[in-house]
Amino acid sequence: MPKAASKGAKLVYPAGCKEVSGDMNKEELVKRLKALARAFQDMGQDDNEKYTELALHLASEFFIDHSSKDVRLLVACCIADVFRIFAPEAPYTNQDQLKEIFLFLIKQLRGLDDPEAPQFKRYFYLLENLAWVKSFNICIELEDNQEIFCSLFKLMFDIINDKHTAKVKNFMLDMMCPLIAEADSVSQKLLDIILVNIIEPWKSQNRQAYDLAKDLIKRTSNAIEPYIQTFFNNALMLGKTSESEVSDHIFKLIYELNMISPSILLAVLPQLEFKLKSNDEGERKAVTKLLARMFSDTDSDLAVQNKPLWLCFLGRFNDISASVRTICVQYSQQFLINHPALRGDMTENLKQRQHDQEENIRYDVVQSIIAAAKKDLPGINDELLGFVKERTLDKKFKVRREALLGLGHLFKKVMSKSEDTEENKELRKRVDWMKDRVINGYYQTNIEDRLVVERIFNTCLVPYMLDVKERMKRLYYLYATLDQSAIKALNELLKMQYSLRCHVRGLLDLHSRDLQTADSVSLMMSKVYFLSSK
Repeated sequence: MPKAASKGAKLVYPAGCKEVSGDMNKEELVKRLKALARAFQDMGQDDNEKYTELALHLASEFFIDHSSKDVRLLVACCIADVFRIFAPEAPYTNQDQLKEIFLFLIKQLRGLDDPEAPQFKRYFYLLENLAWVKSFNICIELEDNQEIFCSLFKLMFDIINDKHTAKVKNFMLDMMCPLIAEADSVSQKLLDIILVNIIEPWKSQNRQAYDLAKDLIKRTSNAIEPYIQTFFNNALMLGKTSESEVSDHIFKLIYELNMISPSILLAVLPQLEFKLKSNDEGERKAVTKLLARMFSDTDSDLAVQNKPLWLCFLGRFNDISASVRTICVQYSQQFLINHPALRGDMTENLKQRQHDQEENIRYDVVQSIIAAAKKDLPGINDELLGFVKERTLDKKFKVRREALLGLGHLFKKVMSKSEDTEENKELRKRVDWMKDRVINGYYQTNIEDRLVVERIFNTCLVPYMLDVKERMKRLYYLYATLDQSAIKALNELLKMQYSLRCHVRGLLDLHSRDLQTADSVSLMMSKVYFLSSK
């Protein structure tokens, strides 16, 4: 516990300030402390020696454990000014005493949590003073400094909120950053307190704490890098996870740190290459997903900066595990959209995966290419679209259906562009074959395939929602440009639709007559049977 002033020592007070002691009521004590706080606030560093005993007196147990919040706050402001006035040598020399004083100051900083509170200005002054003077740097020399730093950092992350101004946040950072940048070590506990704020669900629960942690990491990246590297080395290579509270979120951390400060991970990424070749399927799956996100992000240049890791990642397209291959294929959409330079690699690997033995992977190949083409058709090469064309003949209906619908929607999107620009003309040429491929799908004997083709015809090729004149133009265009095989299929489609309409009309006519003769019932049943089979 902080010691009081030496017995018998005379306490010297600044001019205009009265004695403060434990034998006065709260109101009078607060009044005198306010005057003392103002005096210390206006005081420079000259003639500070005469206030040494007063500084020790203010740090005594009576004041820092006082039941009044106002008393504690005023004493904290006075002590903060003591550190400023006496800098660089504080009047408090005992390590235990210093520890108690700084833990006391941290507790008072909790008052920053409500910027609308009446006393906030005084709490802000306390923060500003401690940050400007770098008072907490004194703790770097203490044996128990990590306990103090952990308490301070945890409090800052707990109280920061969207009501705080940029000035408050910057003072917090000014107070915290030197404790990382200038300290001899950073404990795992302190590292956990920082890192937990950049991963879900904590990231979303307190966005301001995330921003504070992000800025802290950016400002101290060089100093904090060795400790982060040691943490990942212990978790990834040595399997030491019990020492950290965030070790269960190792891949989330790598992703977020790569977004915040990629340079921190320069020594960590080669370890991921090793993990990509792990015998553990779950581990390969997790690392593949992590790298897929990191490589495919919009502004990522990781594939260029780390070619060996990129090539190792591409190898997962041929992984023995279907779930790993699925992840690669599903993320290919992002690569095709965000990274033109990587489209060649993606095309080569999707070429293999479109023949994958797993139906769902072939389905994902089609889905990824179509999704990318809908967003950026000029960026999707004809070879990729050819993969979709090939899948319209897949042995599984699920894949055929996705391929046919995808081509139909792409055709509709391009043909709906009214502007007659050179770019649109070129796009129309590129998608012209799609209508033929879709209509030729009507040759399939499976009724489900035929229904899909009819649906595409009515919604994409000759959309039913257009007015009659425009629909006739679309139909005329089809007849004028379809190949002979597709023309025959289209005639068959129209003939079938006409036949179905006739049977429905006849069925409704029989039903409206309400005839109950055997011949009428037999005729109705024959029409129902015909309709159900088409």
